[in-house]
Amino acid sequence: RADGFMGELGPCRAVQQHGATHTHAVTSVAALQPDLCVLGGRDKSVAVCSWRSGAELHRFIGHQREVTKVTSSLDSSRVFSASRDKTVMMWELHRTSGPSQHFPGHDLVVTGLAVSPDASQLFTGSRDNTVCKWDIETGECLGRATISRNLVTHLCWVPGEPYVVQASEDKIIRVWDSRELQVAHAFPAKRHIQTCCDVSQDGRHCLSSSSGSAGEGAEATLWDLRQTRSCLHEYQGHLQTTSSCVFLPRGPALAPSVATSSYDSTVKVWDRDTGGRG
Repeated sequence: RADGFMGELGPCRAVQQHGATHTHAVTSVAALQPDLCVLGGRDKSVAVCSWRSGAELHRFIGHQREVTKVTSSLDSSRVFSASRDKTVMMWELHRTSGPSQHFPGHDLVVTGLAVSPDASQLFTGSRDNTVCKWDIETGECLGRATISRNLVTHLCWVPGEPYVVQASEDKIIRVWDSRELQVAHAFPAKRHIQTCCDVSQDGRHCLSSSSGSAGEGAEATLWDLRQTRSCLHEYQGHLQTTSSCVFLPRGPALAPSVATSSYDSTVKVWDRDTGGRG
């Protein structure tokens, strides 16, 4: 539990399992507060399910190829999905007749999605080396920026700020100013592809994860968004590519923590400030 609950230690209970939601692999999962999640799949569909019961509440169909990323607006009323068909779609939870907005314009698979805190703009990234800014209501592309070799792997908005953090296959974490659609800062390049990124709720720290194999690479890195010279900590211990990383909510009885998941079939929880593994 990441909400501060400290129960009695003892044998691990059986994992709760639900029936299959997708007919093929699940490719992306995002939380919908307080008790729903949205899933994208290789079967080209997007599903909204209950965390607790596993029941499927909505299914959205419209993409022509597999869904690569899913996310939602902060109020959880809208779901956004990106696909290998080069498009992004917006879905309304109260509407099941089809997408309420399309965002076409990328030349290759869309691999990054980030919604502004006020839910007025959408930031997208692709393997075409391009990031785009969109007006959510009209679907109009408000800007487009291309950087050579910037194959986007993940995007996340800095809470309360006009900045977007981006991970890339060129091993660089970039911070974009969404107002001018310009790179405000780029952290020193890592040794391996950066697969994912996350920003703490206070907007002070950034976390990124790396590819790797046989114990080489596969670390996660903590960056200070105010002190932009170097990393603060590295979390090393995975044996294969670290595919995802996230800041955990801080409960009253818990130290600040981060979690990572890896191709080595493990999820690890780390003390954010010391790099120690929990």
